[in-house]
Amino acid sequence: MQKGSLENHLFGRGPDPLAWDVRLKIAIGAARGLAFLHASEKSVIYRDFKSSNILLDGEFNAKLSDFGLAKLGPVNGRSHITTRVMGTYGYAAPEYIATGHLYVKSDVYGFGVVLLEILTGLVALDPNRPRGEQNLVDWKKPYLSHKKRLRALIDPKLGLKYPLSAAFNICRLIVKCLEPDPKNRPSMQDVLITLERTYHTPHNPKPNCNAKPIKPASLQPASASPIP
Repeated sequence: MQKGSLENHLFGRGPDPLAWDVRLKIAIGAARGLAFLHASEKSVIYRDFKSSNILLDGEFNAKLSDFGLAKLGPVNGRSHITTRVMGTYGYAAPEYIATGHLYVKSDVYGFGVVLLEILTGLVALDPNRPRGEQNLVDWKKPYLSHKKRLRALIDPKLGLKYPLSAAFNICRLIVKCLEPDPKNRPSMQDVLITLERTYHTPHNPKPNCNAKPIKPASLQPASASPIP
């Protein structure tokens, strides 16, 4: 893919940090990909959702890659499947790590972690950070509901080039995605709707790079289907 991975753009040393609108566009594309998997006739749980598995084309459209750990979702009315714990620590849902129970909404937790990375510009797990700050969710989640702390949460590379109301909407969405109980997390379709609504708010800044803005008519599952 022309632009490489989301991980490279968020945590690399490139001269051009991702603008706010581009970050939202990438989040929407990734959310659309997960929603497509979850809504298929036989739901698919991605199981290893992380920023390094989100690839970007020349216009910053997101595509999911590396389906090596994907599993078919539960059937016959069951809420979860039980499987060996695999994936990436820092992104894997707590119920999966603790019990091996994998829910469709375990992916939603991973999405919440990546959305927190997009918001803060910080990697999910970094052993080089001070103790108490190594796990991004443990460190930042307590502050996501405090509007007065918003500026301190957001990636300083953005400066002040983002709408506060939209940023706080993203914070609230992250909190919902990171709910400890998977039953209380939103579906990926609901996450997608919230992201689209936030992206299209009147106060969204105009793009300042070569990423084309998203038009409502283009928000279809097929355009964000996973890479074969």
